Amino acid sequence: MPFLGKDWRSPGWSWTKTDRGWKRIVFFGHELEDNNKDIDLTDHESKNPQNFDNNENLFVGEVCELANTKRKKEFYNNNTKSQFVFRDKWIYVQKGSTKERHGYCTLGEALNRLDFSSAIQDLRRFNYVAKLFQLIARSQLTSLSGAAQKNYFNILEKIVRKVLEDNYNPRLVKELLQDLSSTLHSLTIHFGRCVLVGNVNIWLCRLDTIVKWQQELNNMQIPKQLYTGMSFNDLPLHMQNQILCKLSDACDIINLGQATPTLHILSENMTLWKKLCQFHFSDKPVRKNLGLTRSDNVDWKLMYFTLQKHYPMKEQYGDTLHFCKHCSTLFWKDFGHPCTSNDPDSCLMPISPQHFIDLFKF
Repeated sequence: MPFLGKDWRSPGWSWTKTDRGWKRIVFFGHELEDNNKDIDLTDHESKNPQNFDNNENLFVGEVCELANTKRKKEFYNNNTKSQFVFRDKWIYVQKGSTKERHGYCTLGEALNRLDFSSAIQDLRRFNYVAKLFQLIARSQLTSLSGAAQKNYFNILEKIVRKVLEDNYNPRLVKELLQDLSSTLHSLTIHFGRCVLVGNVNIWLCRLDTIVKWQQELNNMQIPKQLYTGMSFNDLPLHMQNQILCKLSDACDIINLGQATPTLHILSENMTLWKKLCQFHFSDKPVRKNLGLTRSDNVDWKLMYFTLQKHYPMKEQYGDTLHFCKHCSTLFWKDFGHPCTSNDPDSCLMPISPQHFIDLFKF
């Protein structure tokens, strides 16, 4: 017979003393859009009295009581969109059992603990979180628990809403949704059965939600900005060229070159594309593998897109997660972590999105 009670291995609930007695503490997120804290389950029961009739048989009554408890819990959880909030914004990454610690840390735990919901509000971290969610969508959805999957889609919804409100980097989020949609199609429809945690109908509903988000992003129109002062076109050509040289994404350079004829000429400059190749792929490996010399006349724009198919590009983010090699802790640098090292800064290592995924592969 299945065990229907609370897991005996859990640390237990947190309680506080009130005038009416002891009350259990439940920590939820900062935003409760649907006022889930005020849900009165007794009202829900009164609306469905036929589901709560008591049977004369004691055994049947106990079964009904368990079913009612489960139904009330599901009703509460399904109407809760916020994630649990942890006071500590760091997580100890453990890959095996020791005398001091038992068990290991999972990707889902890190997703719940590191407060990605607040990180996307910071423009320095937005691209980092979006790229990380894209990698999870490609290969790590099956490793997430049910709670982590729910948290994943809650944060993803906030990412889409931020793009729709601020018009910030819609191309990256479109790629994220496309990869997520392709993965879910292969895991739910093509397999003929759901290999993910949860009912297949839930994932089909999430697929419909993703399609809706994609339509909203495709229909998004960026309003024209009206400035009375100096515009980008008023800058000298050498300053415009310097700005283009600071861009590390080829798509941004091409899109900017479509704005005006002058920018189109600057975006086709071979020196610009040569610097872009050297930034992403470094000069020496390119010359070594392709046998180029400094006197060769090379179409560096074509060279960039050729190298892009065979070599990984250099990633650049405003802010990333950091890993402390001394205490094996993953954290945002602004929040810090309780480090016991005499020189904590020497133990820090920035973590790329792919490295973050690799930390939780066992």
